[in-house]
Amino acid sequence: MEPRNSEADFLAGRGANRSDGALLHWGGSSLSQRACDNGIIVALRGKQTYWQQDGTMYLIFALHNHQPVGNFGFVFEQAYRDGYQPFLELMEAYPEVRFSLHISGSLLEWLTEHRADYLQRLRGLVARGQLEILGGAYFEPILAMLPRRDRLGQLRHYRQHLQQLFQTEVSGVWLAERVWEQELTSDLAEAGVTFTLLDDFHFRQAGVPEEELCGYFLTEDQGNLVRLFPISEPLRYLVPWKEPEASIEYLRQLHQRNPEAIAVCADDGEKFGVWPETHEHCYTRGWLRRWFDLLMQNRDWLHLTSFEHVLKSQAARGIVYLPDCSYREMTEWALPPTSQRTLLELRRQLEHDPCWPQLRSFIRGGYWRNFLARYPEVREMYARMRQVSQLVAQAEKRKAEKLSQARLDLYRGQVNCPYWHGAFGGLYLPHLRQAVYFHLLRAEASLRSSRGLELICEDLNLDGREEICLANSYMRLYLAPHQGGMLYEWDIFPFCHNLLATLSRRPESYHYTILEAAGVTQTGSWGALHEQIKFKQPELHKLLYYDRYPRKSLLEHFYSPDTTLEHLVRLEDRELADLVHAPWSWRSTRARQRWQLTLECQSLLLNRPVHLVKTLTLARESQALEVEYKCDNLPGGTYILASEWNFAGLAPDAEDRYYWQGEGQRLGRLGQSLDLPETTCFGLADEWLGLRIAMTCEPPAAIWAFPIQTVSQSEGGFELVYQSSAVLPHWTLHVPEGASWSAKLSFQISDKSSHR
Repeated sequence: MEPRNSEADFLAGRGANRSDGALLHWGGSSLSQRACDNGIIVALRGKQTYWQQDGTMYLIFALHNHQPVGNFGFVFEQAYRDGYQPFLELMEAYPEVRFSLHISGSLLEWLTEHRADYLQRLRGLVARGQLEILGGAYFEPILAMLPRRDRLGQLRHYRQHLQQLFQTEVSGVWLAERVWEQELTSDLAEAGVTFTLLDDFHFRQAGVPEEELCGYFLTEDQGNLVRLFPISEPLRYLVPWKEPEASIEYLRQLHQRNPEAIAVCADDGEKFGVWPETHEHCYTRGWLRRWFDLLMQNRDWLHLTSFEHVLKSQAARGIVYLPDCSYREMTEWALPPTSQRTLLELRRQLEHDPCWPQLRSFIRGGYWRNFLARYPEVREMYARMRQVSQLVAQAEKRKAEKLSQARLDLYRGQVNCPYWHGAFGGLYLPHLRQAVYFHLLRAEASLRSSRGLELICEDLNLDGREEICLANSYMRLYLAPHQGGMLYEWDIFPFCHNLLATLSRRPESYHYTILEAAGVTQTGSWGALHEQIKFKQPELHKLLYYDRYPRKSLLEHFYSPDTTLEHLVRLEDRELADLVHAPWSWRSTRARQRWQLTLECQSLLLNRPVHLVKTLTLARESQALEVEYKCDNLPGGTYILASEWNFAGLAPDAEDRYYWQGEGQRLGRLGQSLDLPETTCFGLADEWLGLRIAMTCEPPAAIWAFPIQTVSQSEGGFELVYQSSAVLPHWTLHVPEGASWSAKLSFQISDKSSHR
């Protein structure tokens, strides 16, 4: 097969003697040549160029190593010890095994600080031609969700950093979660990207026959070209999950069908030692070593190479335009739970049908952006990220101070993991959500020119409705009048912390699997997303509670007088009026040093129309939020009025995160439930953050407090995850017909505890 690349005349064979040991001539110059296992390596202008002999198949082995922004330090360390380090040691022992590697920016920062010797060893592999470095967007965002300026900024910044660090050209990128939109082509090309990797699923969705998925393709947007390599889904499931011989046999069959095929085996590097039980599988039991040995034993027909060498020696198989897509599993996870269940059941029914090979290209799930519709919490982060991005863009125009650090914080706040959920934690991991807000708020705090009182009214969370932002120099509050008048974001700038980075409990497709495993439901062939079902806690099926409203704050409830804490924990409906979904009208008043925001609602309580008013007061330099309630035309009788507040990001079982009362008396950790008699002062403390919240009640209020915990899926199995603490000060009202009632709550935020 005649090689083809940019040195067209030479590589077309003109003036070249291809016999072993002879000299090659190009442009009047003699070039040295030596035989290699599966072809000829030519020294051309200081670089190596591979010639593929007839009947030789190429295999490209690529890894994507990533730890998200905000992950715990011990997780980085364990991942390095169990996966990244032993993999590198094995690669050093097999210099003939070429591979490509992408390291996300957050992981690279940790390695630079803690394991600089690891990077030095990688540079050695690059220098000897064994390792090809892949770039990407700096902190592993979904490019499709970013403003274009941030796409280009993340791609360019990381490419320059990698080229300087590894002293090599970086022209290919790994796309986070392989989320593709065709317009990305122009941005990739403008950022200097030559090629990227997408799943073969993308190409099948575009109608490309499976037998054609054995090379790379060109794609175009606005006259800009990028090369696309299809990743083999069969190899993703064979390596390292089946015996090494299985993947070799798969490649052999592909070779028999197309002797000069190109296959790409690319996936998360964490499957080689980091994920549960994979370290023992890959290294202790020697799966990887056995696989490498088999690759070396089959060098007569199978050659390990790099993306760049394929681009230099092979022509594209054609031009393709791909639909908006991601890998197959992601398209399933993006669907609502019932639709996921239907799709997976349909797939199981059809996969043994003789027509399945023809049908499967026309069966797909949803798209990544659906996560912004499925989870309001994702949309809130997304909208907040876009606001901060606009601040950074404005700062760039005026060449503001601290711009470089603010830009990096913005980029860190765009890391993809907390913006979606599938078989892994993602959105369900509270420390990852808080990390997003930490970096976005730190960027905002450093750039905002105005530190005074501010009130903004517009669609702030991109739901098509009008929200309100009330802010001073210390905090920023976001309210949704049309949705119970709730407070859905509460940013505290000195801590770069969002007190309301909460998560509501909702059905997920794998909850059917949990119920089926417990024998609660019978769902036929419906099963787990993975081959094994593992539970990190017992009887999780008894903890599958689903919230009827967002777990946010400034939410009011009228309950029947016999309501108990246990009723609330078990989500038994005790509501006498629907205030959490009702629309509230609003008006604002500004005095010289404070804003007052008044929200009003008309509702039915025991068949009597009642008028409710809640007024928020925020002073210019204050660290306190004051809330005043007033109810008019109440029906006569006895009932409970509760004000619900949820606080997120506070670890449930740590000794330095706790409830307190009075003068600081500790009441218990945040994972506990409390049922307290009337009190004037109640609070929460996070001494690790240095954050203390004091709630003052007038008149004194009884307190219900309990943890909000989700049942979610992670690499280790199904688990219970603490999301927030619900705190409900409540008053039992004994009132005559037509009575009025009022109360005040004050929340004082302080940093008097020990700082981290």
